[in-house]
Amino acid sequence: MLGPTYRFTVLTGRLIRYEWAADGQFEDRASTLAINRGFPVPQFRVVDEDDLEIIAEHFHLTYNKQRFSAGGLVVHFRDRHTEWGAPWRYGVTEDLNLGGTARTLDLCDGRCDMGQGVISRAGHAALDDSSSMLFDGDFVASRRPGDRVDGYLFCFGHDYRAAIRTFFALSGKQPVLPRYALGNWWSRYYTYHQDEYVSLMDKFRAHGIPLSVAVIDMDWHRVSHESVPHSGWAGYTWDKGLCPDPEAFGHELHKRNLKITLNDHPHNGIHSHEEAYEECILEILHRKLERIACDFWWIDWQQGPYSRVCGLDPLWLLDHFQYLDHEQNRSTTPLIFSRYAGPGSHRYPVGFSGDTVVSWASLAFQPEFTATASNIGYGMWSHDIGGHIWGVRDDELVTRWVQLGVFSPIFRLHSSLSRWTSKEPCSIGPNNVLSSTEDELLVQPMHWMYPDAPEAYSFPNQYIFGSELLVAPIVTPRDQRTNLASVKVWLPSKSRYVDLFMGTVYDDNREITLYQRPEEYPVLLSEGTILTLDADTAPGNGCLNPEALEIIVVVGRNAQAVILEGEDDDDDTQGDGNSTRRPLSHFTSPRGVFEAEGINRPVTFRFLSMTSIPQDLKVAMDGMDITSRTKVTVVKYPQTPESGCCLPVHVRI
Repeated sequence: MLGPTYRFTVLTGRLIRYEWAADGQFEDRASTLAINRGFPVPQFRVVDEDDLEIIAEHFHLTYNKQRFSAGGLVVHFRDRHTEWGAPWRYGVTEDLNLGGTARTLDLCDGRCDMGQGVISRAGHAALDDSSSMLFDGDFVASRRPGDRVDGYLFCFGHDYRAAIRTFFALSGKQPVLPRYALGNWWSRYYTYHQDEYVSLMDKFRAHGIPLSVAVIDMDWHRVSHESVPHSGWAGYTWDKGLCPDPEAFGHELHKRNLKITLNDHPHNGIHSHEEAYEECILEILHRKLERIACDFWWIDWQQGPYSRVCGLDPLWLLDHFQYLDHEQNRSTTPLIFSRYAGPGSHRYPVGFSGDTVVSWASLAFQPEFTATASNIGYGMWSHDIGGHIWGVRDDELVTRWVQLGVFSPIFRLHSSLSRWTSKEPCSIGPNNVLSSTEDELLVQPMHWMYPDAPEAYSFPNQYIFGSELLVAPIVTPRDQRTNLASVKVWLPSKSRYVDLFMGTVYDDNREITLYQRPEEYPVLLSEGTILTLDADTAPGNGCLNPEALEIIVVVGRNAQAVILEGEDDDDDTQGDGNSTRRPLSHFTSPRGVFEAEGINRPVTFRFLSMTSIPQDLKVAMDGMDITSRTKVTVVKYPQTPESGCCLPVHVRI
């Protein structure tokens, strides 16, 4: 619907674009937010008289054909989930939006503003796209000057998942990450010598701690060398005092199945002291470093929004073209490591949240921050686990931060807080793939699954990890008298829940307070859950596909699971974006039959909270009874009370 100074585009029955241009020139180029507006045309009707009315399946827009205003542009909704049946009015800020995310957590000691997402308890949410950059041929362009408005109204009621799916259809899907990105990252701001760094990697391996990414902070390049004409934060020439043989350094790390990311502060540009000063940044300077020892780039300290070209955000430019360069010029799955540049940034994973303050307040905010980012489609934040700046040493704080990191999208230890122990995080490959193919993000707020439950909005730190795990992070110190930390947990009305680590069984539809020792962490599975893990208690580096599986089953309801493995997982070659979806197993209750298919490796089944071995237990493989050749044991959980303790049954084939 086009007028002299306005244009409305009904993209779906629940999504409409509204534009105002005083000069009558409207924008058809893709923006950083909206790269695809070519939706199938939905059914709607128009009444064009003194006012303009657009009546679609789920909304009714009324417009007075004047400059957009709260009284002149109003949308009513046909959805019982809109708050009090109230309409949306242009320019009126509503406080029921469930939030999005922030550009950075730099210097944040606790909460920060998380902006707007595409879902709201009000049932509608508006995204302003008026100032974003545009894609113009092979480069980008700023918006035309003048009085302009470009926005999108999402009208999805409480169907939050549908809103996110439509957002991804408009803004592009989140790419599938290479498998190694889901492993353990080691990062420390420290002047390592190359031999010292390689030796440290061997120490981790000797202690049974697997790593997949070696994060090399800024001291890999010249910082205080007399040839450097600036502060030294930026640079592209190896410091031969610390790294005398960069090629050998890269070879040694790659030999240990580690990927390498180099820190890059591009804001100072390229100066005359650089070896590649005469040559361009991507084709020569970056490419040479990539051949030596860089698998992907950490784009750091570029969160400022200003550039010499009005309307061009330097962070957006760097993220877009660095990711595009990797995709087009290297054979490996593209990846960058950078800050959030605004809606649409999910197309360029992974996110670097910045220099977090070392404090309990920072830890207490981080679970909510990570989960809320899903409301704007941003599903792959990487945080400085343990914090980065200020604060005091607190081993308990580091422990709780590491525990949260295990159940976060990216596990990256950072800075000098290095007294930690960890085991390999559970396999989250399937949900990495589903975040791209099915728009199911790895970390989801509780209100995604339970939008009509008031409790879902009262527990912002609690979230669903993957498709099965309910995580309730501990973000406060322990009581000095009892040595226990506490966390209040909401158990939705679904089924009984089992503590993954302790085996305790809880009834649903209640709020409880859990008290945990420093080595304990609240992760709960509902009945009818099948969880697939790497069976190796000390896997090797590189986050490779497991050689043996451990399948955890919570009985009580029918369940089904699949395992997703890509043919290029282990060698990181860039495939067609599809992983092999293999039917893995399903459990039928109350028959008590568990079936597994296509498992071509050793496997151990663990049935949580079963107190004894069934007398009629039968194990068959390819129709042949192998019960007598199957090892079945009942293992007691450690430190569980004698009375009413819960036991896992192990079946090893």
